[in-house]
Formats: sequence, C-alpha cells, structure tokens
Amino acid sequence: VQLQASGGGLVQAGGSLRLSCAGSGRTFSNFVIAWFRRAPGEERDFVGGITRSGGTTDYADSVKGRFTISRDNNKNTVYLQMNSLKFEDTAVYYCAAGGALDIPTRPGLYDYWGRGTLVTVSS
Repeated sequence: VQLQASGGGLVQAGGSLRLSCAGSGRTFSNFVIAWFRRAPGEERDFVGGITRSGGTTDYADSVKGRFTISRDNNKNTVYLQMNSLKFEDTAVYYCAAGGALDIPTRPGLYDYWGRGTLVTVSS
C-alpha cells in the first residue's frame, strides 16, 4: 500500500491541525495504521494508531487527551486531529501501515511508510 501524509504546517502553541494519511494500491482496511513523529535530533516515536476497523485506538502518553485518530476506510484515509499543540509537538509526522491485529508501537513492525509532513509549533 502506498501512503501519503499531508496537512502539516506552522501553528501557534495552543492551536490545532489535522493530518491526513491517504492510502492506495491495496485494500486499506486490511492494515493497522499508526502515526509516528521524529523531532530534530530524536528517534522516530510512536504517536498513536488505529486498528483495521477503526474500533480501537492507542496513543502515546504525551498526546493522550489532545490527539485523536480516526479512519474512513471508504475514503482510504486516516486522520490525526491534533489539538492544544505544544512546542514539543514540533516534528516530522509519518503514517505507517502494518498487518498486525493490534497496534504495535515499534516502527519495525510496520511494513509501509508514507513521506512525512512537517508540523511546526511556535511558542
């Protein structure tokens, strides 16, 4: 499956952004989808994920209560709604797809990656 992340940009602290991850090429609903991010000088960290049907989500502690992941399998798209953004949310955000039934938090368990989209939060 090919993935394309979009929606990044510059936002002030406290603001909101919605990222999209559009899939193509294979049956989108066969994949668990996760969002990762990489801040400058840091490793790629798990942000959150959603199961194939969209029935279950999981989030990193750092974003719980602020970020929400949803998916529309009819549109082959997963969304990451980011509210109450903080300076430390600044990073390149990636979406990834994998075949697991749960929501892995390790990047190595995802088979397909989209090109990242940059989110910059100004303080």
